[in-house]
Amino acid sequence: MSKTSSRFLTGFKYVYLVVFFALLAGFFHPLITNTSFDSVVVGVLVLFVGLAGGVLLYKSATSEKRREIFLGGGFALMAISLYYIFQLTGRF
Repeated sequence: MSKTSSRFLTGFKYVYLVVFFALLAGFFHPLITNTSFDSVVVGVLVLFVGLAGGVLLYKSATSEKRREIFLGGGFALMAISLYYIFQLTGRF
């Protein structure tokens, strides 16, 4: 695989994640109701924090040296993401 196509695929992967998270966070709701996009931006950030936690949990399963660090960091980021979700929904 050439270097250019590898960079293109890597860039496409991250653009796909941002678009998917934006749609998941309710991108069309502000368009329909003429409100601010602040909640969409916050929702995308919360999803990225959860994704980072999931990546660290995966790395803890595949790493030999720093298993405890990845495991603790992954669960901490997942807990932070869950806290943000409760904060946004007003249940906390």
